[in-house]
Amino acid sequence: MTIRVAIADDQQLIRAGFRSLLEAEPDLEVVGEAGTGTEAVALVAGTRPDVVLMDIRMPDGDGLWATEQIVGDQALAGTHIVIVTTFELDEYVGHAIRAGASGFLVKDTEPVELIRAVRVVAAGDALLSPGVTRRLLERISTRLTEPPDAHALQVLTEREREVLALVGQGLTNDEIGGRLFLSPLTAKTHVSRIMSKLAARDRVQLVVVAYETGLVRAGFAE
Repeated sequence: MTIRVAIADDQQLIRAGFRSLLEAEPDLEVVGEAGTGTEAVALVAGTRPDVVLMDIRMPDGDGLWATEQIVGDQALAGTHIVIVTTFELDEYVGHAIRAGASGFLVKDTEPVELIRAVRVVAAGDALLSPGVTRRLLERISTRLTEPPDAHALQVLTEREREVLALVGQGLTNDEIGGRLFLSPLTAKTHVSRIMSKLAARDRVQLVVVAYETGLVRAGFAE
């Protein structure tokens, strides 16, 4: 299956570099480029890519605004956004993740990691390592003005809460299965049901829910 990718960045050189790397892979196809936030939204609406590599700082509607527009459009629910930032803990990354981005990369990421990231996100997985997840969510926690609301988890079974807690710690389906003595397929089924019940777009959204409801707290082990 071909993964269709859109590139949004105000620097033409970076767009060209990303395009060159992506188009060298037989299963990846670049469907278009955008240099502004407004162009990015229009591009995604017109091409409906599987993945968008989205820069944050762009003119005429930045990457955060564009992410919110895309995520808010139900017709684009199949599109996953990866924020591409200059610094690992850019002050806006937390905002982007909460807005619905599926993960983030730094611009000096190794080419092989960029390719892997596109494939991981296209598959609906989270593009955040446990350590990065912890640091990112600790930053988010400093901006929370209300205490965690555990009531949002009432729709989940006890087993699903256990699974969600492990997703919140950054564990993969294989790791969750090993921890709970389940097969990877059963763990994946639990994750899918949790996403459906909580109306989450992907695993990154589940991580945020786990943190904001108090199921996972700052300082969990990497």
